[in-house]
Amino acid sequence: MSYSMYLCLTLATSGLPSHEDAEPNCDLNDATGPGMDRIRTLVEKLRNGVLSPLVVAQFEKELKQELGELGRAVSAWTYNHLEGGAARSLPDRVHFEGSPYRRLSKKTRQEVSTLFGKVQWYRQGYRAAASVGDRVLFPLCRELGLVQGATPALVECVARYQAESGATQKQTLARLRREHGISWGVKKLRQVTEFVAAAMDGHRQAAQVDRVLEWLRQAEASRGQHRPVLGVGRDGITLGLQIKGYNIYEVASAGTLTVYDRRGRRLGTVYLAYTPEPGQATMSLHLTGLLTEVLRRWSGRLPRLAYVTDAGDNETSYYRKELRRLRHPRTGERLQWFWVVDYYHASERLWTMADALFGAGPKARSWARKMQRLLLKPAGVSRVLHSAGALRSRGKLTATRLAQFRRAYNYLHSRRRHLRYDEYRRLGLPIGSGVTEAACKTVYTQRLKLSGMRWKQAGAQTILTLRVILLSGVWDTVYAQTLATSSEVEVRTSSLSKGSAPVSAA
Repeated sequence: MSYSMYLCLTLATSGLPSHEDAEPNCDLNDATGPGMDRIRTLVEKLRNGVLSPLVVAQFEKELKQELGELGRAVSAWTYNHLEGGAARSLPDRVHFEGSPYRRLSKKTRQEVSTLFGKVQWYRQGYRAAASVGDRVLFPLCRELGLVQGATPALVECVARYQAESGATQKQTLARLRREHGISWGVKKLRQVTEFVAAAMDGHRQAAQVDRVLEWLRQAEASRGQHRPVLGVGRDGITLGLQIKGYNIYEVASAGTLTVYDRRGRRLGTVYLAYTPEPGQATMSLHLTGLLTEVLRRWSGRLPRLAYVTDAGDNETSYYRKELRRLRHPRTGERLQWFWVVDYYHASERLWTMADALFGAGPKARSWARKMQRLLLKPAGVSRVLHSAGALRSRGKLTATRLAQFRRAYNYLHSRRRHLRYDEYRRLGLPIGSGVTEAACKTVYTQRLKLSGMRWKQAGAQTILTLRVILLSGVWDTVYAQTLATSSEVEVRTSSLSKGSAPVSAA
């Protein structure tokens, strides 16, 4: 049986005896009595005094503090009574990851950080065999899921604080002191954050897939004239990194998977984000993996598939090398994609051509606005290009203006197959990449690009991992799954005779 099962059996039959080297034996009422007395005093003081907004505010602040102290007392008492009493009452040997450990002669003290502050507790240690090395295992610490001496509930809060918009290390450490009475240093904060990010990342995709499937079911049941749409987006943002003492600025990537209902309303978006790398291969791998798993598990009618981007180099390469060749993971049929070049990026080229043709002024603004409306009509891009070409042929442009005009004209001309906005709107497809543009702002700018921030690649990716889980709305699911997959400890009790096989772990 596992160590946790052994502890349950011990607690059920031992009457919760006190441990060695701990405070004098007491029951839970004794441990919480002083705190409850202080709370009663606060209540009576308010009831018998003169009421005012200032008095009521002070009452709630003091009550919150006392409730925290009460929670700390309950936590300390509970954790100190989990392993029973004397060391000799616990298993003499445990097995963990295939290696044997023998019980130490007595328990040792540890300071544990909890949601209510730091508590002192005593836990039983087991030393590894000489062939394994001079390591000490504390089974109860593993059963409780302690990370750097902090409980899972506090660890989750720390990671969430770090993932929130506008957060900094200084703010998180101050928040820990203010709300939990915990004083940590930067090193410990980073160690906890990195551990949680690495542990949660392994469960991110499954939770995001479940979330997207839930939105697809809502979209399928919605009312409207269009088929539901599954939209893929991808964009880049410049991020400064410290490498070998120098600051370099490269393009990081953001990816989105969005579901739209039959009326074209966005039901939700899940996010991906990765630090700069040549070719953005990591983003391509995980975005394709996320999309493929959604399609594999979706059993309903296939939604329309839209890829909405600004047609940059990486975005174009991803479509041509990945999406265009992608087949349905269950049927093997080639998927039909609508690649939509963002309408607003196309509009920027209209303004560039207008300034080149007319110069800055009323004529340029009038023509650009007219072309924006025309671009949304049937055969709109062809009509826009025809108008621009006709105006170009009537007048002579300077070399600079001509170069600007040609770049903008060629942008629209080479992508005209993906500028069929009238058709896209008729099918209920999004024509703007605002969701992905916003992802760059919410994922990166609001957290990693605040004043004075400097990042190394590993640290930036740690925050990005936590941030996309938070913004995708799957934080609780991912963290719960992370805790559910922790390793258990195999127990060999002292009642087993020498040479007997150990009891299997649960």
